Amino acid sequence: MNILRTCCLSLILLFSTSGQYARAVEVGQTIRIAGLTSLSGQTVAAEQLAGKYLIIQVWASWCPYCHKQNLNLQKLAPQLSPDKALIVALSVDRDEFSAQNYAEQHAWPFLTAMMTPEWSATLGKRRGIPELYVVNPQGKVVQKEFGLMVEADLFELKKYGQ
Repeated sequence: MNILRTCCLSLILLFSTSGQYARAVEVGQTIRIAGLTSLSGQTVAAEQLAGKYLIIQVWASWCPYCHKQNLNLQKLAPQLSPDKALIVALSVDRDEFSAQNYAEQHAWPFLTAMMTPEWSATLGKRRGIPELYVVNPQGKVVQKEFGLMVEADLFELKKYGQ
């Protein structure tokens, strides 16, 4: 009986704790923005990201769709007013060197960092990459896209930074 009880309790505990990261953040939800350390070593406090629209791109250096989408974000970045909107690219690469090397080769004009446990808990389970979130200055998710966005849709994002 103790073995059965232990197994049942273990299963309940497993499913209750694994669900904490399983739910994906959705449009309309408010999230807590964490600070980050960029791939270039720059520390960015949560306060520096607050009060602006954040266009958060989840990507990986090995993903061809991420590459296409990031090239479009690279074109979009200069069209955004930095006091109104920022692009933050979070890499899900397994090693930081691959992400850093890739980002440096492309000289991205936006913040790039590794996905951290804090950001992963905030965004929740992903459907795939690339995945893009737009968070308003109050921390509310106002747009969410997964998979490669067409160029026209991506450039619609400039409305958040004008």
